[in-house]
Amino acid sequence: MLTVHANSNRGQAHYGWLDARYSFSFASWYDPRFMGVASLRVINEDKVKPLTGFATHSHSNMEILTYVLSGEISHQDSMGNQTKISAGECQLMSAGSGISHSEKNQHPSQTLHLLQIWLLPAENNTEPRYQQIRLDDEWGITQIVSTTEQQGLMHIKQDAAVYRLKFSAGQQIELPSSRPYGYLHLINGQGSVQDKALTTGDALITKDESNLTFSAFSEGEALWFDLV
Repeated sequence: MLTVHANSNRGQAHYGWLDARYSFSFASWYDPRFMGVASLRVINEDKVKPLTGFATHSHSNMEILTYVLSGEISHQDSMGNQTKISAGECQLMSAGSGISHSEKNQHPSQTLHLLQIWLLPAENNTEPRYQQIRLDDEWGITQIVSTTEQQGLMHIKQDAAVYRLKFSAGQQIELPSSRPYGYLHLINGQGSVQDKALTTGDALITKDESNLTFSAFSEGEALWFDLV
């Protein structure tokens, strides 16, 4: 089964310092049709104005993946990490039994553009963990997150895999589908899977499908989630 989750159905929020688009119900935006897919609970596209950001706040029992599209995050947390996450880099924070952190855009003039993604863990109250990688600037598909410990990949505490697609017009990319559910989120660009056309901000939900191929109509980027 293939279902399009259209960009027009995403939620919106404008806080002055932050413009956000919500793929699934979040904060004050609620739509019972969009509560997540399998273990995937949140995909927020955030644009954070210069010299603003998320003040210190807490999380527990959530796998939190951040992908910076442009700009840079200044991250600080209760595990003692003080890092910069720049465009093209990903961070995975396993909140586990509890963690506090802040995320700031300290640039005086550049807007920070990022995706914040939450997945439910397979086990609660585990030890918190922080990971960060830079993605290779390569065309095609690149795995970001693995359910097993592998060199060069971030390890998630859930039976899930996450991939980045970077594509050009006419490119065909096979979507790894070893689990019952899939979710393809188009960051930008146009393409299709089977007869389902997708454009910037759209997503495709899959259930019990295999041998799926993304056909690109333009240059762009997407994330693919292989989920249970």
